[in-house]
Amino acid sequence: MRQHLHRLTVDTRGKGLTPITRPIVDWVEQSGVDVGLLTLWCRHTSCSLTVQENADPTVRHDIGRFFERLVPEERGRYVHDYEGPDDMPAHLRTMLTDTSMSIPVTEGRPVLGTWQGLYLFEHRAAPHRREIVLHLLGES
Repeated sequence: MRQHLHRLTVDTRGKGLTPITRPIVDWVEQSGVDVGLLTLWCRHTSCSLTVQENADPTVRHDIGRFFERLVPEERGRYVHDYEGPDDMPAHLRTMLTDTSMSIPVTEGRPVLGTWQGLYLFEHRAAPHRREIVLHLLGES
C-alpha cells in the first residue's frame, strides 16, 4: 500500500463553484496508483467541497441563488460579522455542505460519473486563495 499527499491551491473569484476536477485527476494519474481511495480535505471554514454536474453552467448559477435564499446576508441578522455581512452566512453554508470527501480510484483515475465534476464552493464575496489537501492511499 502506498500513500501520497498533495496540497492544491485554488484561487477563487468570490462566491460560486470553482472547478477543480482537472488538477485532481492529473495528480492522481501521475501518482501511479491504480486502485485506492482519494480523500480531499478543505482547510477553511468559509468554503466547501462538492460533487456536481459539470456540463451545464446554469446548474452552478442556480445552486448559488439557492444558497443566497437559504442563508441570506443582511446586516444585524447575525452576531458574528467581524469580516462583513457574508462572514457568518459563509460559515453556515459550509456546515450545510462539506469540507471533505472520499472518492474511489480505479484504473488510475477517480471514479466520477459522466456528468460529475469536483468543485470548491466559495461562500465569501471576495476572492480568496484556498488550500485543499489531497491524500491518496492505494496500490499499483
